[in-house]
Amino acid sequence: MKPTLLVLAAGMGSRYGSLKQLDPLGPNGETIMDYSIYDAVKAGFGKVVFVIRKSFEKDFQEQIASKYKKHIQVELVFQELDKLPHPYKPHPDRIKPWGTNHAVLVAKDTINEPFAVINADDFYGQNSFLVLANSLKNMSDSKNHYCMVGFYLKNTLSDQGYVSRGVCEVDSNSFLKNINEKTHIERKGGIIQYKDAEANWFNLAEDTVVSMNMWGFTPDYFEYSDSYFVQFLKTGINDHKSEYFIPTMVDHLIETKAADVNVLKTTSKWFGVTYAEDREIVVDKLKQMVETGEYPSPLWE
Repeated sequence: MKPTLLVLAAGMGSRYGSLKQLDPLGPNGETIMDYSIYDAVKAGFGKVVFVIRKSFEKDFQEQIASKYKKHIQVELVFQELDKLPHPYKPHPDRIKPWGTNHAVLVAKDTINEPFAVINADDFYGQNSFLVLANSLKNMSDSKNHYCMVGFYLKNTLSDQGYVSRGVCEVDSNSFLKNINEKTHIERKGGIIQYKDAEANWFNLAEDTVVSMNMWGFTPDYFEYSDSYFVQFLKTGINDHKSEYFIPTMVDHLIETKAADVNVLKTTSKWFGVTYAEDREIVVDKLKQMVETGEYPSPLWE
């Protein structure tokens, strides 16, 4: 059974200032998603499910999804603010989506096989999709055993400003113990450092493992997520900024020993458009990879 790729594409890029998912960055107008789907097809994924908002379904179908249908099965699901379990309703002031694990949940009726989760606007690299696909192909009859691709921090930084990263604590058997969100990480004087809430600076090792939201799950994850979302809403329904994140769910499963998460190391370098100034850097990187033969141009025929 081929695994499925779940692409989270419902969010807006507030710092970037536009809908990054549709931004043409490759030599022939390719989006970052184009490269992710290309890598996923090569790695052996059999279906891609996009989580989007209903409001840009038409543009997404015409500009994005139509390119892939000759190469892989494509489905769309929609993340909307009112897609909540009974009797909950969103706070009138809520504008933001409910978070990444809510986005995963809206695909529960579409996915019945092991699946990966990625962000639409992140470039993960060929090796990442390969190691994740290989792991998922061995999880067909599995439950409660998940995986995550762990990137080296040095391979995920932006030269244009600070970044937020989920710093992973991993045990000696490569299982995830917890994820600690560091909201201000940057390279200062050649050294990677993070700033805490009291404005104190601390060093981080170059090979610190971080989560870039590249996960591998089996369908039982939906059941856990459904149940825990109700618990989340009991305290978070009236907080119009609260979000239900994948690490929130994963940490809960690890803490309660309901499931474990194997951390898969990758040699790939992550990049994305966190800041508007990152755009030209990404364009140059994609052009270089085409010139060295890593990707064809145009990417999709």
